[in-house]
Amino acid sequence: MKTKRPLSIYIHIPFCVRKCLYCDFLSAPASGETMEAYASCLCREIEAAGKLYPDHEVRTVFFGGGTPSILKKERICQIMEALRRAFSLAEDAEITIEVNPGTVDADKLAAYYAAGINRLSIGVQSLQENELQALGRIHSTEDFFQTYSMAVKSGFNNINVDLMSAIPEQTLESCQDTLRQLLSLDRPPSHISAYSLIIEEGTPFASRTLNLPDEDAEYNMYEATAQILGEYGFEQYEISNYAKKGRECRHNVGYWIRQDYLGFGLGASSLYGKERFANTQDMKKYLENSRTPEKIREKEPLLTREDEMAEFMFLGLRMTRGISKAEFERQFGSEIDAIYGDVLRKYKSMGLLLEENGR
Repeated sequence: MKTKRPLSIYIHIPFCVRKCLYCDFLSAPASGETMEAYASCLCREIEAAGKLYPDHEVRTVFFGGGTPSILKKERICQIMEALRRAFSLAEDAEITIEVNPGTVDADKLAAYYAAGINRLSIGVQSLQENELQALGRIHSTEDFFQTYSMAVKSGFNNINVDLMSAIPEQTLESCQDTLRQLLSLDRPPSHISAYSLIIEEGTPFASRTLNLPDEDAEYNMYEATAQILGEYGFEQYEISNYAKKGRECRHNVGYWIRQDYLGFGLGASSLYGKERFANTQDMKKYLENSRTPEKIREKEPLLTREDEMAEFMFLGLRMTRGISKAEFERQFGSEIDAIYGDVLRKYKSMGLLLEENGR
Protein backbone atom coordinates (compact mmCIF):
# COMPACT_ATOMS: atom_id res chain seq x y z
CA MET A 1 0.00 0.00 0.00
CA LYS A 2 1.41 3.38 -1.03
CA THR A 3 2.26 5.67 1.90
CA LYS A 4 0.52 9.02 1.66
CA ARG A 5 2.68 12.13 1.61
CA PRO A 6 2.40 14.18 4.86
CA LEU A 7 0.81 17.60 4.56
CA SER A 8 -0.04 20.50 6.89
CA ILE A 9 -2.85 22.98 6.31
CA TYR A 10 -3.10 26.59 7.44
CA ILE A 11 -6.46 28.38 7.28
CA HIS A 12 -6.43 32.17 7.46
CA ILE A 13 -9.37 34.04 8.99
CA PRO A 14 -8.56 37.73 8.31
CA PHE A 15 -11.15 39.26 10.66
CA CYS A 16 -10.95 40.76 14.14
CA VAL A 17 -13.10 42.85 16.48
CA ARG A 18 -10.51 45.65 16.43
CA LYS A 19 -6.90 45.89 15.28
CA CYS A 20 -4.42 45.79 18.13
CA LEU A 21 -2.02 48.73 18.15
CA TYR A 22 1.02 46.56 17.34
CA CYS A 23 -0.57 44.29 14.71
CA ASP A 24 0.64 44.22 11.10
CA PHE A 25 -1.04 40.93 10.17
CA LEU A 26 -3.49 40.73 7.28
CA SER A 27 -6.62 41.31 9.34
CA ALA A 28 -9.38 43.88 9.87
CA PRO A 29 -12.92 44.25 11.22
CA ALA A 30 -15.63 43.23 8.72
CA SER A 31 -19.39 42.94 8.42
CA GLY A 32 -21.22 39.74 9.27
CA GLU A 33 -22.19 39.43 5.61
CA THR A 34 -18.54 39.54 4.49
CA MET A 35 -17.53 36.94 7.08
CA GLU A 36 -20.32 34.59 5.98
CA ALA A 37 -19.36 34.95 2.31
CA TYR A 38 -15.70 34.41 3.14
CA ALA A 39 -16.37 31.17 5.04
CA SER A 40 -18.29 29.77 2.08
CA CYS A 41 -15.47 30.73 -0.30
CA LEU A 42 -12.92 29.09 1.99
CA CYS A 43 -14.84 25.83 1.74
CA ARG A 44 -14.90 26.10 -2.05
CA GLU A 45 -11.14 26.73 -2.16
CA ILE A 46 -10.43 23.77 0.14
CA GLU A 47 -12.60 21.40 -1.89
CA ALA A 48 -11.06 22.53 -5.18
CA ALA A 49 -7.53 22.08 -3.80
CA GLY A 50 -8.33 18.61 -2.53
CA LYS A 51 -8.59 17.44 -6.14
CA LEU A 52 -5.09 18.81 -6.85
CA TYR A 53 -3.41 16.99 -3.93
CA PRO A 54 -5.14 13.59 -3.66
CA ASP A 55 -2.26 11.45 -2.36
CA HIS A 56 -1.69 13.26 0.92
CA GLU A 57 -2.47 12.74 4.57
CA VAL A 58 -3.07 15.89 6.59
CA ARG A 59 -1.10 15.67 9.85
CA THR A 60 -1.80 19.17 11.22
CA VAL A 61 -4.35 21.95 10.69
CA PHE A 62 -4.06 25.47 12.07
CA PHE A 63 -6.80 28.13 12.04
CA GLY A 64 -5.00 31.49 12.38
CA GLY A 65 -5.80 35.12 11.86
CA GLY A 66 -6.95 37.70 12.63
CA THR A 67 -9.24 36.11 15.17
CA PRO A 68 -10.72 32.82 13.88
CA SER A 69 -13.06 32.65 16.88
CA ILE A 70 -14.86 35.75 15.62
CA LEU A 71 -16.68 33.53 13.08
CA LYS A 72 -19.95 31.86 14.04
CA LYS A 73 -19.36 28.37 15.38
CA GLU A 74 -21.36 26.93 12.48
CA ARG A 75 -18.86 28.38 9.99
CA ILE A 76 -15.86 26.77 11.72
CA CYS A 77 -17.72 23.43 11.71
CA GLN A 78 -18.55 23.96 8.02
CA ILE A 79 -14.85 24.50 7.22
CA MET A 80 -13.91 21.36 9.18
CA GLU A 81 -16.46 19.37 7.17
CA ALA A 82 -14.99 20.73 3.93
CA LEU A 83 -11.51 19.64 5.05
CA ARG A 84 -12.72 16.12 5.74
CA ARG A 85 -14.44 15.89 2.36
CA ALA A 86 -11.44 17.18 0.45
CA PHE A 87 -8.49 15.63 2.30
CA SER A 88 -7.53 12.53 4.23
CA LEU A 89 -7.02 13.64 7.85
CA ALA A 90 -4.73 11.51 10.00
CA GLU A 91 -6.46 9.91 12.99
CA ASP A 92 -4.09 11.70 15.34
CA ALA A 93 -4.02 15.00 13.40
CA GLU A 94 -3.22 18.05 15.54
CA ILE A 95 -5.97 20.59 14.81
CA THR A 96 -5.50 24.04 16.38
CA ILE A 97 -7.66 27.15 16.44
CA GLU A 98 -6.58 30.55 17.71
CA VAL A 99 -9.12 32.17 20.02
CA ASN A 100 -9.23 35.53 21.76
CA PRO A 101 -10.87 36.08 25.15
CA GLY A 102 -14.13 37.93 24.62
CA THR A 103 -14.91 36.15 21.34
CA VAL A 104 -15.88 32.67 22.60
CA ASP A 105 -18.42 31.15 24.94
CA ALA A 106 -19.03 27.61 26.22
CA ASP A 107 -21.24 26.69 23.22
CA LYS A 108 -18.58 27.79 20.72
CA LEU A 109 -15.83 25.86 22.48
CA ALA A 110 -17.98 22.74 22.75
CA ALA A 111 -18.75 22.98 19.02
CA TYR A 112 -15.03 23.23 18.19
CA TYR A 113 -14.29 20.17 20.29
CA ALA A 114 -17.13 18.17 18.75
CA ALA A 115 -15.88 19.13 15.26
CA GLY A 116 -12.51 17.51 15.98
CA ILE A 117 -10.46 20.55 16.95
CA ASN A 118 -8.17 19.28 19.70
CA ARG A 119 -5.83 22.18 20.45
CA LEU A 120 -6.52 25.79 21.44
CA SER A 121 -4.18 28.75 21.20
CA ILE A 122 -5.42 31.56 23.41
CA GLY A 123 -4.02 35.03 22.74
CA VAL A 124 -3.77 36.92 26.03
CA GLN A 125 -0.31 38.62 25.74
CA SER A 126 -0.34 39.82 29.36
CA LEU A 127 -2.21 39.38 32.65
CA GLN A 128 -1.70 43.02 33.69
CA GLU A 129 -4.62 45.37 32.98
CA ASN A 130 -2.44 48.40 32.20
CA GLU A 131 -0.37 46.39 29.71
CA LEU A 132 -3.47 45.03 27.96
CA GLN A 133 -4.80 48.57 27.59
CA ALA A 134 -1.46 49.80 26.25
CA LEU A 135 -1.55 47.05 23.60
CA GLY A 136 -5.11 47.90 22.55
CA ARG A 137 -6.46 44.45 23.46
CA ILE A 138 -10.25 44.03 23.59
CA HIS A 139 -10.30 41.85 26.73
CA SER A 140 -9.48 41.98 30.42
CA THR A 141 -7.52 39.51 32.52
CA GLU A 142 -10.82 38.24 33.94
CA ASP A 143 -12.05 37.55 30.40
CA PHE A 144 -8.99 35.35 29.89
CA PHE A 145 -9.53 33.35 33.09
CA GLN A 146 -13.19 32.77 32.15
CA THR A 147 -12.23 31.67 28.63
CA TYR A 148 -9.55 29.34 29.95
CA SER A 149 -11.90 27.76 32.48
CA MET A 150 -14.54 27.20 29.79
CA ALA A 151 -11.95 25.62 27.49
CA VAL A 152 -10.90 23.10 30.14
CA LYS A 153 -14.53 22.26 30.94
CA SER A 154 -15.19 21.75 27.22
CA GLY A 155 -12.59 18.96 27.15
CA PHE A 156 -9.48 20.70 25.82
CA ASN A 157 -6.31 19.39 27.44
CA ASN A 158 -3.83 20.74 24.89
CA ILE A 159 -3.86 24.51 25.29
CA ASN A 160 -1.30 27.10 24.25
CA VAL A 161 -1.25 30.61 25.66
CA ASP A 162 0.43 33.48 23.78
CA LEU A 163 2.39 35.96 25.90
CA MET A 164 4.32 39.06 24.86
CA SER A 165 7.29 40.75 26.49
CA ALA A 166 9.07 44.09 26.05
CA ILE A 167 5.68 45.81 25.77
CA PRO A 168 4.72 49.33 26.89
CA GLU A 169 4.52 49.80 30.67
CA GLN A 170 5.97 46.34 31.35
CA THR A 171 8.60 45.67 34.02
CA LEU A 172 10.55 42.53 34.83
CA GLU A 173 8.35 42.11 37.90
CA SER A 174 5.08 42.39 35.94
CA CYS A 175 6.40 39.92 33.34
CA GLN A 176 7.21 37.42 36.08
CA ASP A 177 3.83 38.01 37.74
CA THR A 178 2.00 37.21 34.50
CA LEU A 179 3.89 33.92 34.19
CA ARG A 180 3.28 32.98 37.83
CA GLN A 181 -0.47 33.70 37.52
CA LEU A 182 -0.69 31.54 34.43
CA LEU A 183 1.24 28.67 35.97
CA SER A 184 -0.78 28.74 39.19
CA LEU A 185 -3.97 27.73 37.35
CA ASP A 186 -5.47 24.42 38.53
CA ARG A 187 -4.72 22.97 35.09
CA PRO A 188 -1.96 25.10 33.56
CA PRO A 189 -1.46 25.22 29.79
CA SER A 190 0.70 22.57 28.13
CA HIS A 191 2.39 25.05 25.79
CA ILE A 192 3.39 28.71 26.02
CA SER A 193 4.49 30.96 23.16
CA ALA A 194 6.43 33.92 24.56
CA TYR A 195 7.39 36.59 22.03
CA SER A 196 9.09 39.95 22.28
CA LEU A 197 7.19 42.89 20.81
CA ILE A 198 8.52 44.09 17.46
CA ILE A 199 7.45 47.56 16.36
CA GLU A 200 6.32 47.11 12.74
CA GLU A 201 6.11 49.92 10.20
CA GLY A 202 2.58 51.07 9.42
CA THR A 203 1.16 50.16 12.84
CA PRO A 204 -0.09 52.80 15.33
CA PHE A 205 2.83 51.89 17.61
CA ALA A 206 5.31 52.91 14.90
CA SER A 207 4.14 56.53 15.04
CA ARG A 208 4.04 56.83 18.84
CA THR A 209 6.53 57.51 21.59
CA LEU A 210 6.23 54.44 23.79
CA ASN A 211 7.39 53.70 27.32
CA LEU A 212 9.22 50.48 26.44
CA PRO A 213 11.58 48.41 28.60
CA ASP A 214 15.23 48.95 27.67
CA GLU A 215 17.39 46.26 26.05
CA ASP A 216 18.75 44.96 29.37
CA ALA A 217 15.25 44.64 30.79
CA GLU A 218 14.09 42.82 27.64
CA TYR A 219 17.00 40.38 27.95
CA ASN A 220 16.20 39.79 31.63
CA MET A 221 12.54 39.09 30.75
CA TYR A 222 13.63 36.50 28.18
CA GLU A 223 15.92 34.81 30.69
CA ALA A 224 13.28 34.92 33.44
CA THR A 225 10.69 33.38 31.14
CA ALA A 226 12.92 30.38 30.39
CA GLN A 227 13.87 30.01 34.06
CA ILE A 228 10.33 30.19 35.47
CA LEU A 229 8.86 27.90 32.82
CA GLY A 230 11.71 25.45 33.40
CA GLU A 231 10.76 25.32 37.09
CA TYR A 232 7.30 24.14 36.05
CA GLY A 233 8.48 21.42 33.67
CA PHE A 234 8.39 23.33 30.39
CA GLU A 235 11.17 22.73 27.89
CA GLN A 236 12.22 25.49 25.53
CA TYR A 237 12.28 23.77 22.14
CA GLU A 238 12.38 26.87 19.91
CA ILE A 239 13.33 30.55 20.17
CA SER A 240 9.91 31.62 21.49
CA ASN A 241 8.16 28.36 22.37
CA TYR A 242 8.02 26.22 25.51
CA ALA A 243 6.13 22.97 26.00
CA LYS A 244 5.48 20.15 28.42
CA LYS A 245 6.97 16.87 27.15
CA GLY A 246 5.19 15.68 24.00
CA ARG A 247 3.19 18.90 23.64
CA GLU A 248 5.36 20.75 21.13
CA CYS A 249 3.28 22.41 18.39
CA ARG A 250 3.61 19.89 15.57
CA HIS A 251 2.24 22.38 13.05
CA ASN A 252 4.93 24.98 13.74
CA VAL A 253 7.69 22.36 13.85
CA GLY A 254 6.56 21.40 10.34
CA TYR A 255 7.32 24.95 9.16
CA TRP A 256 10.80 24.86 10.71
CA ILE A 257 11.73 21.52 9.12
CA ARG A 258 10.21 22.58 5.77
CA GLN A 259 7.44 20.01 5.49
CA ASP A 260 4.88 20.68 2.75
CA TYR A 261 2.01 22.91 3.79
CA LEU A 262 -0.92 24.53 2.01
CA GLY A 263 -2.42 27.86 3.07
CA PHE A 264 -6.09 28.56 2.44
CA GLY A 265 -7.76 31.94 2.64
CA LEU A 266 -6.80 35.53 1.96
CA GLY A 267 -3.02 36.05 1.72
CA ALA A 268 -2.23 32.55 3.01
CA SER A 269 1.22 31.19 2.11
CA SER A 270 2.18 27.69 0.98
CA LEU A 271 5.30 25.58 0.50
CA TYR A 272 4.96 22.56 -1.77
CA GLY A 273 8.14 20.86 -2.92
CA LYS A 274 10.25 23.57 -4.50
CA GLU A 275 7.31 25.96 -4.85
CA ARG A 276 6.44 28.84 -2.55
CA PHE A 277 3.25 30.71 -3.35
CA ALA A 278 0.68 32.87 -1.61
CA ASN A 279 -2.96 33.69 -2.17
CA THR A 280 -4.02 37.14 -3.24
CA GLN A 281 -4.56 39.79 -0.58
CA ASP A 282 -7.40 41.32 -2.63
CA MET A 283 -10.66 40.33 -0.92
CA LYS A 284 -12.82 40.94 -4.02
CA LYS A 285 -10.56 38.80 -6.19
CA TYR A 286 -10.50 36.06 -3.55
CA LEU A 287 -14.28 35.95 -3.13
CA GLU A 288 -14.83 35.82 -6.90
CA ASN A 289 -12.24 33.13 -7.68
CA SER A 290 -11.81 30.90 -4.62
CA ARG A 291 -13.18 27.82 -6.40
CA THR A 292 -10.25 28.08 -8.89
CA PRO A 293 -7.03 28.03 -6.79
CA GLU A 294 -4.73 28.89 -9.71
CA LYS A 295 -6.58 32.19 -10.21
CA ILE A 296 -5.92 33.40 -6.66
CA ARG A 297 -2.34 32.16 -6.23
CA GLU A 298 0.60 34.48 -6.73
CA LYS A 299 3.60 32.26 -7.37
CA GLU A 300 7.17 33.05 -6.46
CA PRO A 301 10.19 31.82 -8.46
CA LEU A 302 11.00 28.14 -7.88
CA LEU A 303 13.38 27.63 -4.97
CA THR A 304 16.93 26.87 -6.05
CA ARG A 305 19.05 24.26 -4.29
CA GLU A 306 20.90 27.14 -2.59
CA ASP A 307 17.55 28.62 -1.40
CA GLU A 308 16.48 25.28 0.04
CA MET A 309 19.80 24.76 1.85
CA ALA A 310 19.65 28.27 3.33
CA GLU A 311 16.07 27.69 4.54
CA PHE A 312 17.07 24.33 6.02
CA MET A 313 19.77 26.12 8.03
CA PHE A 314 18.04 29.27 9.27
CA LEU A 315 14.69 27.63 9.99
CA GLY A 316 16.24 24.55 11.61
CA LEU A 317 18.42 26.67 13.88
CA ARG A 318 15.29 28.23 15.41
CA MET A 319 14.94 24.98 17.36
CA THR A 320 17.06 24.07 20.35
CA ARG A 321 17.62 20.59 18.93
CA GLY A 322 19.32 22.27 15.99
CA ILE A 323 19.86 20.61 12.63
CA SER A 324 20.97 17.12 11.65
CA LYS A 325 24.12 16.83 9.56
CA ALA A 326 22.93 13.47 8.24
CA GLU A 327 19.54 14.92 7.24
CA PHE A 328 21.28 17.78 5.39
CA GLU A 329 23.33 15.26 3.41
CA ARG A 330 20.27 13.10 2.72
CA GLN A 331 18.29 16.05 1.36
CA PHE A 332 21.00 17.81 -0.61
CA GLY A 333 23.59 15.16 -1.48
CA SER A 334 26.45 17.15 0.03
CA GLU A 335 28.10 17.16 3.42
CA ILE A 336 27.16 20.22 5.44
CA ASP A 337 30.83 21.09 5.98
CA ALA A 338 31.42 21.24 2.23
CA ILE A 339 28.79 24.00 1.94
CA TYR A 340 28.87 25.85 5.26
CA GLY A 341 32.13 24.66 6.85
CA ASP A 342 33.76 28.09 7.14
CA VAL A 343 30.78 29.82 8.73
CA LEU A 344 30.10 26.88 11.08
CA ARG A 345 33.71 26.89 12.28
CA LYS A 346 33.55 30.66 12.78
CA TYR A 347 30.48 30.56 15.02
CA LYS A 348 31.64 27.47 16.91
CA SER A 349 34.90 29.29 17.72
CA MET A 350 32.83 32.25 19.02
CA GLY A 351 30.82 29.96 21.30
CA LEU A 352 27.59 30.65 19.41
CA LEU A 353 27.14 27.17 17.94
CA LEU A 354 27.59 23.76 19.52
CA GLU A 355 28.00 20.43 17.70
CA GLU A 356 27.12 17.17 19.41
CA ASN A 357 25.56 13.83 18.47
CA GLY A 358 25.61 14.71 14.78
CA ARG A 359 23.57 17.90 15.22
